[in-house]
Amino acid sequence: QVQLVESGGGLVQAGGSLGLSCAASGFIFSANVMGWYRQAPGKQRELVARIFSRGITYYADSVKGRFTISRDDAKNTVHLQMNSLKPEDTAVYYCNVELTRIYWGRGTQVTVSS
Repeated sequence: QVQLVESGGGLVQAGGSLGLSCAASGFIFSANVMGWYRQAPGKQRELVARIFSRGITYYADSVKGRFTISRDDAKNTVHLQMNSLKPEDTAVYYCNVELTRIYWGRGTQVTVSS
């Protein structure tokens, strides 16, 4: 079955960095688009970044220039490097893949203190 397991969240001061990872299994990882989403308290879940099977990336305007998404097809892992973090980046971050339906990981909390 499809599994997505996020790791790497935590507490960081504004201006700091964190790296998230998502380990995937149960599908052909290299052939699929992987995404990172986030959901802050009281807000809707929003797209942060996507990476396509050939490495093409897409970023939300709010994270462009600060976040970098990458993938390791040999390890079935997608990463999100977050730099210059802001308090408004505080959220639960989820890994995502769309197959015949959308799959989500359980999420990892990122908290940025001011």
